[in-house]
Amino acid sequence: MNFSDIDKILIVRLSSLGDVLLTTPVLRSIKKSNPKIEIDFIVRSEYEDALKYNPNISKVFSYIKNGDNKKIFDELIKRNYDLIIDLQNNNRSAGIVQSLSKPVAKFYKPTLKKFLLVHFKINLFGEIISIPERYANSFNEIKLDEKGSELFIPEEIKPQTNFDKNTIGFCPGSKHYTKMWPAEYFIELGNKLIADGNKIILLGGKDDKQICDEISSQIIGSINLCSEDNLLQIAADMKNCKLVVCNDSGMMHTAAAVNVPVVAIFGSTVKEFGFFPYKSRSLVLENNSLSCRPCSHIGRNNCPQKHFKCMKEITPYLVYDNIQNFLKTL
Repeated sequence: MNFSDIDKILIVRLSSLGDVLLTTPVLRSIKKSNPKIEIDFIVRSEYEDALKYNPNISKVFSYIKNGDNKKIFDELIKRNYDLIIDLQNNNRSAGIVQSLSKPVAKFYKPTLKKFLLVHFKINLFGEIISIPERYANSFNEIKLDEKGSELFIPEEIKPQTNFDKNTIGFCPGSKHYTKMWPAEYFIELGNKLIADGNKIILLGGKDDKQICDEISSQIIGSINLCSEDNLLQIAADMKNCKLVVCNDSGMMHTAAAVNVPVVAIFGSTVKEFGFFPYKSRSLVLENNSLSCRPCSHIGRNNCPQKHFKCMKEITPYLVYDNIQNFLKTL
């Protein structure tokens, strides 16, 4: 595959937020190899803003899950791509690819390795490799640079509050329970950080509002900016933090994409899956003493062992001490 000989390509990655943001180093590398190439991207509508202002993309197609996408497919056919790169590689993305009848290059997921690690704790991953690096390894012509992922914010979107140099963002939400550090731990950590003179803000989308409300109400002096699903507004607020504390979530990748230092707390998932802050100033905290981790590659709604030690044994004091040491390195 030689991108210098290609005029127009379509990237397929429909979801989720973190996965979409982790494609941006690949887009940048393809564009660098051929500045004249047109790169289109099809993504689910709820993640469109992650790519909307990316200068490496010519056109973003907003795919509606379980909706009417006929107009989109009609336009995709008219675009007459030289190549389609399927970075999702599931049944839904395969349907999109097949409908266009163009040459396709696929990213092959380490499905068997993930299955063996989750269900039998057999680790065949060897070294820990990030998702962008796995993408690059699948396509020989993609040569990644030393930069991380990217999220571009238009100038008209401003922070919602006044930030000072000691502002720390908390992103306590996640789609799955086993990826969420306990709310009471965020509360204890937040009060300790405020006592040190820091300012705490809560960030997230509408699905995170309940936990953000709970935490903010018990951290005296904190500011709750979690209100709606406006990724670009969240990113604009994040960008003004000196640090973001979060779970293994889309917010973690958002913080990394706007180049904010990240302390990420991993519960049921592990770095071997490749979804950690990419080439960013980051620290991942995880409980490596448990034989039950990982219990899922995406997270669960409850702890199969009923003890939830993967998160509960990462105490607020442990996180606080690690934050202090991490900040000294920045």
